[in-house]
Amino acid sequence: MDVYVKVTKWGRHTLLAVCDSDILGKTFRKDGVVFEVKEEFYNGYKTSIEEALALIEQTTIVNLCGRNIVERAVKKGYVHPEAVYEICGVLHAQIIRMI
Repeated sequence: MDVYVKVTKWGRHTLLAVCDSDILGKTFRKDGVVFEVKEEFYNGYKTSIEEALALIEQTTIVNLCGRNIVERAVKKGYVHPEAVYEICGVLHAQIIRMI
């Protein structure tokens, strides 16, 4: 499974946005919550989950969206399982490193 990755740098911070390739551009709705997986936020380039996980080490803010990438980040210890949000079966997690 491939993912879309977008890296944005400003000042001393680097934002990594990663989403599973099968949900890019989709919108999910549940109980009044609308969750959009916007192309302008996530679509930088397509790569492997392994490459995306390696990028986590180099970033200060991480936004992960999709069952595959989030579950792998949990297995690697980057995300605590209780910090994962789910909407319509789509997992979402964020990581913030204080520097």
